[in-house]
Amino acid sequence: MKRSPERSWSRVTAAAAAILLALSTLVATASPATAAAGLTATFSATGNGSWWIGKFVVANPTAAAINGWTLEYQLPSGTTVEGHWNGTGTAKPNNAFSVVNAHYNGNIAAGRNTEPYSYYFISYSPITSPISCRINGNKCDGSADAPPGTPSGLTVGARTTTRITLNWAAATAGDFPVAGYDVFVNGTQKATSTTTSATITGLTPNTSYQLTVRSKDTRGNTSAQSPPVTGATRNPADDTTPPTAPGNLRSTAKTDTTVDLAWNASTDASGVFAYEVYVNGVLNNTVTGTAYKVLNLQPSTEYTFTVKARDVYDNLSAASTALKVTTQDPIGAGEYARVGYFPQWGIYGRQFFVRNLQTSGAAAKLTHINYAFSNLNPTTFTCMNGVTKGTTQNPADPDQGTGAGDAEADYGRGFSAGQSVDGVADTGWEPLRGNFNQLKKLKKLHPNLKVMMSIGGWTYSKFFHDAALTPARREAFVKSCIDLYIKGDLPAYNGAGGPGSGAGVFDGIDLDWEWPGAEGHPGNHWSAEDKANNTLLIAEFRRQLDIIGAASNKHYQLTAFTPADQAKIDAGWDITTADGTPSVFDYLDFANVQGYDFHGAGSDNSWEPNRTGHQANLNVDAQDPYNFHFSAVDAIQIYLDAGVNPRKLTIGIPFYGRGWQGVADGGVHGEWQSANGAAPGQFAEEAGVRGYANLLASVPNCTVYHDEQAMATYCYTGNGGQWWSYDDPWLIAKKTAWLKQQNLLGVMIWEMSGDNGTLMNAVDGGL
Repeated sequence: MKRSPERSWSRVTAAAAAILLALSTLVATASPATAAAGLTATFSATGNGSWWIGKFVVANPTAAAINGWTLEYQLPSGTTVEGHWNGTGTAKPNNAFSVVNAHYNGNIAAGRNTEPYSYYFISYSPITSPISCRINGNKCDGSADAPPGTPSGLTVGARTTTRITLNWAAATAGDFPVAGYDVFVNGTQKATSTTTSATITGLTPNTSYQLTVRSKDTRGNTSAQSPPVTGATRNPADDTTPPTAPGNLRSTAKTDTTVDLAWNASTDASGVFAYEVYVNGVLNNTVTGTAYKVLNLQPSTEYTFTVKARDVYDNLSAASTALKVTTQDPIGAGEYARVGYFPQWGIYGRQFFVRNLQTSGAAAKLTHINYAFSNLNPTTFTCMNGVTKGTTQNPADPDQGTGAGDAEADYGRGFSAGQSVDGVADTGWEPLRGNFNQLKKLKKLHPNLKVMMSIGGWTYSKFFHDAALTPARREAFVKSCIDLYIKGDLPAYNGAGGPGSGAGVFDGIDLDWEWPGAEGHPGNHWSAEDKANNTLLIAEFRRQLDIIGAASNKHYQLTAFTPADQAKIDAGWDITTADGTPSVFDYLDFANVQGYDFHGAGSDNSWEPNRTGHQANLNVDAQDPYNFHFSAVDAIQIYLDAGVNPRKLTIGIPFYGRGWQGVADGGVHGEWQSANGAAPGQFAEEAGVRGYANLLASVPNCTVYHDEQAMATYCYTGNGGQWWSYDDPWLIAKKTAWLKQQNLLGVMIWEMSGDNGTLMNAVDGGL
């Protein structure tokens, strides 16, 4: 029981102790109907002048067991509730409460009820009957819902040869608000509307129809159909002259996802019925006015708009003069994205919490947080929140990430006050705890901060190929990710999770498929089909995100981590935007281009253990001895040459270093010299890798050098010692100056736990 802030624990406990006696004298104030389609709930109350008890007995009058119940009730103003017993209660506005059954009284057999474990509460004010009461959405007394009223005043409006417009007066609400209307033509439903008008299309010219309308409420209850009216379509032979083309098509406003259009009215002897708005040659919508806002566009993308007029005889005008408009970028003109990855596992050995983003000041400087990572189910190929933290630390194990995940870190772990963003500890009973809850708290402090769920990553990309393989799999995969992370329907875990428990945490999806059309991590599934399927998968994410976004008037962002390697781009990414074929950039808000890991020695001494190399140089190093050369400049240029808008690109920068040991000096302080494998890492399982702050603190006597030609930073402990390649404030200043010259969108950071605030300050200062 949770302590009330207004009543002492002893007083509430004393009242609870008296319940066994009081329950025997409860007086019922309402009775359920004798015949019900589902559960019923009977309310009763008693009191002694100092305290009162309100009780609901949930009963099952049906012929089959019912498992699980949710009770919703509203009390009169002034009635207090001092705790919930035999159910988990949540207070809502206007003295309303929602109660979910306890684990021991949720399954109610046919003909049985919740006694002796019925839900009850205590009040220190007199209790009267609830204003309203519902059990599993139905009235508590088992009676039927009052449906909405029947629409009235039905009239026929504008008509064409194939369309009839109807208008009517709004229907009155019953037990639930009116949600919309169904329109019937000759007794068959042909259209729906959320307003008090509708246009029926696809009718036969020169024909009369009987038309009726009924209302529908938010729960699906419907009214009777209205009295009918008769409407007739026009005869197309009566007028064959089209309207004039709309004039002066113009844009009056735009954002990153919308464009406002306006135009001069067309003229027609019989009258203009409507205007058709086309986007890139495809009909977007039909409107009756001379202005329209086009929605669900992609940022930093050029669109071509035209408008045609249609008269009441369905003659269509010529198109207006075409108008080209480029949408704004998702950050804003003159502003730059700062995308930082937060590692799910950072709360363990790194002791890096979401709170650290707040206390270090990084949260105020970031525009996006990418949460790393969600995995793919190895059998259903859908998004999953696993419980097993991992199968092995061996990076060469092809099953290193199979079935792995960490629901405990994501939303199950309770954080102490000292680990919490707002200094408030978790009780351990919340449905949302862990990193997700902390991210939600962080967003309250920074309302413009976007949080993205990153799917995949190096060890979780094994089954992307399978998930993207067919239309049915793509649709199911995307739906599962949206259900989990946008709708927030997290799986039950250790008392946390449940439908909607994670809603409001994530503002979009970041795809980290490493790599389509190439192996990536050992054991990953891949084939030549991946390139086309990758584009189709991204398109499916965009489609479903737009659908759910339209319902809440929100644009959910979609980003991707894309390679710097020309070969990997060619194998898996359609990036060309000028050839008329679908490109991933038709659907992405922006892409985070890899700008690091150009060279390195793996923890198993694979990759390049025998020679040092810059891991994140801005320019190609003239001394680079390899026959392939990487640089941030070259990586970005691949995308720019393909026609990608630079404001759809960020460049990745590392908040960590890569190092070698046993490095020869070679007269150049170890640069591109022979080595003897990866240097000891910050963690045993990550040889050759140290976070920036740890590198400075843990590698003594490492002299810093700046390569002005390659634009790279490294440090060297001396002949036969360690050599580390990393980004420091000097290099970040060079990179941010360059990306601003190139008009790139900004930077992406892997990952935030490596910094002590120094690098984030350098990023912020440079941008």
